[in-house]
Amino acid sequence: MNTLHQGFLLTRHSRDRHQGCEIIYWLSTDQGPVRLVVSGERTLLMVPISQKEQVCQTLHQAALTYDWAEPGLHTFSHEPVAVVYFPTINSQQHAAQLLRQVGVSVFEDDIRLQERFLLNRFIRGAVAFIGKPSTRAGVTTLTDVRLKASDYSPQFKVLSLDIECSGQGELYSIGLYGQHLACVLMIGTPEPANMDIRWQADEKALLRAFVNTLNDYDPDIIIGWNVVGFDFRVLQKRADLHGLSLRIGRGGQAMLLRESKYSGQSFISLAGRVVIDGIDALKTACYQFASFSLENVAQQLLHRGKQTEDVEHRLATIIRDFYHNKPKLAAYNLEDCRLVWDIFVHTRLLDFLRLRSQLTGLELDRIGGSVAAFTQVYLPHLHRAGYVAPNLPAGGGLASPGGYVMDSQSGLYRHVLVLDFKSLYPAIIRTFHIDPLGLIVGAHEPDAIPGYRGAQFSRHQHFLPAIIEQLWHERDQAKREQDAPRSQAIKILMNSFYGVLGSGGCRFYDTRLASSITLRGHDIMQQSARWISEHQQVIYGDTDSIFVLLSGEHNEQSASAEGRRLAELVTHRWQQKLADELQLESKLELQFECYFSRFLMPTIRNQEQGSKKRYAGLKREQGLDTLVFKGLESVRSDWTPLAKRFQTELYRLVFHDHDPSDFIRHTLNATLAGELDNELVYEKRLRRPLAQYVKSQPPQVRAARKADEHNARLGKALRYQRKGKIRYLMTINGPEPQEYLSSAIDYQHYVDRQLQPIAEAILPFIGLQFSDMSGQQLGLF
Repeated sequence: MNTLHQGFLLTRHSRDRHQGCEIIYWLSTDQGPVRLVVSGERTLLMVPISQKEQVCQTLHQAALTYDWAEPGLHTFSHEPVAVVYFPTINSQQHAAQLLRQVGVSVFEDDIRLQERFLLNRFIRGAVAFIGKPSTRAGVTTLTDVRLKASDYSPQFKVLSLDIECSGQGELYSIGLYGQHLACVLMIGTPEPANMDIRWQADEKALLRAFVNTLNDYDPDIIIGWNVVGFDFRVLQKRADLHGLSLRIGRGGQAMLLRESKYSGQSFISLAGRVVIDGIDALKTACYQFASFSLENVAQQLLHRGKQTEDVEHRLATIIRDFYHNKPKLAAYNLEDCRLVWDIFVHTRLLDFLRLRSQLTGLELDRIGGSVAAFTQVYLPHLHRAGYVAPNLPAGGGLASPGGYVMDSQSGLYRHVLVLDFKSLYPAIIRTFHIDPLGLIVGAHEPDAIPGYRGAQFSRHQHFLPAIIEQLWHERDQAKREQDAPRSQAIKILMNSFYGVLGSGGCRFYDTRLASSITLRGHDIMQQSARWISEHQQVIYGDTDSIFVLLSGEHNEQSASAEGRRLAELVTHRWQQKLADELQLESKLELQFECYFSRFLMPTIRNQEQGSKKRYAGLKREQGLDTLVFKGLESVRSDWTPLAKRFQTELYRLVFHDHDPSDFIRHTLNATLAGELDNELVYEKRLRRPLAQYVKSQPPQVRAARKADEHNARLGKALRYQRKGKIRYLMTINGPEPQEYLSSAIDYQHYVDRQLQPIAEAILPFIGLQFSDMSGQQLGLF
């Protein structure tokens, strides 16, 4: 490989060797996996030059080898800093600890060597490389490598994995699905089957076959559903039990699995391979589901689900099939692999994660990481300008103001428009030059742009506005090309930049930065509402959206035309105002979002004041009506199916000017008569292990404890000790799990806590009272 080649980063890490530091990057390339070894790099930290004597004395006393350099860098307080280089990672970490103990300010010591190497070269995701190749045990390794940024797009080799096991974790089978591979490794003696079942004598043989099959297939990426927290955790425990090492990393390296002591979350490391959990990936891409179970997500996205006759009691079915119908269990196992594969294909999740990596430099399997993404993008520009990054704020920083929320005018309306600013916070950053370095430099410029809380921003020296502008144009292009993953990746990245500037977990945090975005947003929303009020009535505003009540009668066409007119008017007014008053080019753009033919802004419960962040409407688009709920019961995960159905139908009747009285009475009668018991089930997720609920005992926790007490008495596996989801009903004796219901259902609870709040949010606006319809019925029971 003496010519230039291209690849995409899969894994990265650094380590100390006897000759110094070594960085190892595994890449996916058109020629297969490649291992790059970078030697000769040194670790570093930065310290004020004014503290040189203390630094040198401390390092000399500790017998640490180092080199001192003064490349002309400064802190944000304009203090000159030196760069101190060390030959190993351990010596750098030891030095940072010693220096802090003696009061020396230390900067950027937390940036890992493998990340700094990429940062300095503006490398994000894709790389072009050249080096000296060698091949050993089928692995191509390059040494003496040189790397630079690239726009290479890989074709990843992907494997979908799923295991089946008993309630105690005893393995039954392992399903593997990929391109040109669809097999199940199964414990048992051979039986006739119409699929590829590879029979294994026992669990130890199963684990060995798994290692061999996975290494033979040699995937870049392994996908699954809760694949780290469940599948790999079980595989590791069973391997430990048999004294086996799961050498499924490239180059024959063993899998490393660790669990957080605090959250119980599992983390995996595989040399040259990336493990991506479907649940985490969907959440990172901002998908939302009432439940992230594989069954629910598959039904929602693919309109098919698990290959079992009883999803709710599938463990019992799995155990029965393992002993009596292994081919059926194998088919079920493989179908779960296919479901995960098809969800990834349907949502283009890997495209999204690849694009996110190319935009930010984050690892493909990194969950969240908005602070890290900002640092990766911003830090190289800062270094080129001669500055080092500040440390995290002491005490986590001060809270910054949130988005603007206008007092609402409650009512049941006809003809309401929603206008919203296109990416308001990114637009503010671009327009008013909000930038960490610009904040420091602007304090000394006579023509600086005023911010909030004493902020002044440079007109001439800044990076973030240009970074946002480039992303903005790339997103517009992605939309034109209907490239949904790229558009979503850019949107999430742009919107995260405000959040990190207001986060005490970000090294660039400054309350003046975040406040100059949010408080500017407040002023923009208020001034825009005043301009709109010259033409139409404004009834509500929230963060970047303005709700406008139109006068007179309208249809979809006339309402939309008025929405576009108002949006253009406000956009133009901002262009004029900012040019005249601050000599700035406005990037603010108000857009017509949607039209509601009917719209409800409810009051705060038991008050006359209008609520905030709660509304419902009948959205009219291309002649079709859609019910929209915001902050109301039907979009809350902790409300029962009865509540959601009741609200949807009640609002549909009211919005279409039908009397809902008969429907309400019928629902009350049916509920109290026990005809709707199947709709009274609460489904709640336990966010922590059950033992961690000490002070608070919410209903789902009490129900889960009762369920596991029953499971223990029956000799069954405890289902709810490590988080999980519980289905329960409210009874006259409190919450009880659905599977062990023994008390009478408390129907009055469902009337008072579920149906009544829904009805009372809308009935007063049409002159009805829930008590008038419920009083007689309740007296009968």
